[in-house]
Amino acid sequence: MRTTELPDRPEPTAETRIPRGWAALIGVLSVAAAPAAGQLVAGLLSPASSPYLAVGDTVIRFSPHRLTEFAKAAFGTADKPVLLAGMAVVLAAVAALAGLASRRRPEPGVVVVAVLGLLGFGAVLFAPSFAPLDVLAPTVAMAVGIGVFRWLHARALPPGDGPASASDGLTRRALLVRSSVAVALGSVVAAAGGALLGRGAADSRQAVTARLAALPVERAPAIPPTAAFPELGTPSFLTPNADFYRIDVALRIPDETADGWSMRIHGMVENEMELTFDDLLRRPLVERTITMACVSNPVGGDLISTANFVGVDLRELLREAGVRPGADQAFSTSVDGWYTGTPVDVLMEPDRGALLAIAMNGEALPPEHGFPVRMVVPGLYGYVSATKWIVDMELTTFAAKAGYWLRRGWSERGPIKTQSRIDRPRGFASLPAGRVTAAGIAWSQPDGIGRVEVRVDGGAWREAELATDVGGDTWRMWRADFDLGPGSHTMQSRATDANGVTQTEVTADPVPDGASGWPTVLFSVA
Repeated sequence: MRTTELPDRPEPTAETRIPRGWAALIGVLSVAAAPAAGQLVAGLLSPASSPYLAVGDTVIRFSPHRLTEFAKAAFGTADKPVLLAGMAVVLAAVAALAGLASRRRPEPGVVVVAVLGLLGFGAVLFAPSFAPLDVLAPTVAMAVGIGVFRWLHARALPPGDGPASASDGLTRRALLVRSSVAVALGSVVAAAGGALLGRGAADSRQAVTARLAALPVERAPAIPPTAAFPELGTPSFLTPNADFYRIDVALRIPDETADGWSMRIHGMVENEMELTFDDLLRRPLVERTITMACVSNPVGGDLISTANFVGVDLRELLREAGVRPGADQAFSTSVDGWYTGTPVDVLMEPDRGALLAIAMNGEALPPEHGFPVRMVVPGLYGYVSATKWIVDMELTTFAAKAGYWLRRGWSERGPIKTQSRIDRPRGFASLPAGRVTAAGIAWSQPDGIGRVEVRVDGGAWREAELATDVGGDTWRMWRADFDLGPGSHTMQSRATDANGVTQTEVTADPVPDGASGWPTVLFSVA
């Protein structure tokens, strides 16, 4: 019997494979080009549809509670840049591996790019603020990523199964270098262009600031110069907009204009309302000095700021809408899909002073603080009261709907606790012997601060001197002098509100309803 021997298949040679370094680079460049193209299309058509940012938003929405709290504690207000940077590192690693898997054939890398593209597509598709036009950015991103990968792969792979000539290798390498540089530069330009195009609200903000200057506003009382001790280390009484703390879940600051803004008040009301920005400007505008605090603020922390807010009285809007009996929650939603519930009984208090705010410290709201319109409710932590970029308010019940942070283990109502903070001396400071001046702030909205006491090394409490009172909705500064000898010392403070209720010594973490305890500072005197 005759046996037919099959010819031996040639073994792959080094010349038929893309070098490892180039293979990894091709993967990275291709995956980088995809979100850059998506960012450019998003900037042109719909800023909310950036696939890269949509994936980041999805990570935030579905992150376990413990991970969220760790990020806030570890990185503070830098948590969003850290998340974006971490995503970039992960993508680069996956892209490099995809390139290495495609040294002979482009298919493995194409599959990886396609899967990443589908992840971006899904994040955009299932985003809370999805609109049909939003599918264009992730679609273009995936197409560009696949196209760039195939294009660079074809330029990097030597032709045929035999070794390339020296001159051919030099030509192909030069072509590959030029192609790679072109992709890298194109990605940078596309990403930067998309980011710039997605910031069209600047002109709108300037126009609003100019219009407000010509409108009648019921101004808040002037801040007396004796309301703060900045020369002793306390903050200025009003926090500059650039320094005002920011805590939210938005990776991308919504690019909204005043002309395009509208808000619906509906649900358990007698009269549904649809408000435009011009509708707000036609109503009585009032300025109120309000201190805002974040529920995540640890004892002695800095997630607290004060500003003059201008807006429309929210209680009057709700009275006009006619809140029906049984509605105990105003469920507000941001343009980016974030949502929370605010107790109706608090909003309807005659002296509470809740606002739909449109300006902050003499200018239109900064984009990162809610332009064109946000909620501000004195006396409640921001997670239940301070919806930025607000576009919807439904009067409902807490039993029917749960807010974003309520679903993640935080409490339902969020009243601000009576707190104090020591700003001077700083922790572990070294001071000269003699008189030591302590200074800090205290707050208890909406009742205000009646007394602050300070003690050193566990001794007797000494009542501090209080700065001029501006109102129950704001913080109050304090100072106290001590004659201390050399050595290490411990200082503590406690505040008492205007009703005589003193800040508790019991230590509690921020979750679920705000931190508590007496702030403690260790320092030394030389």
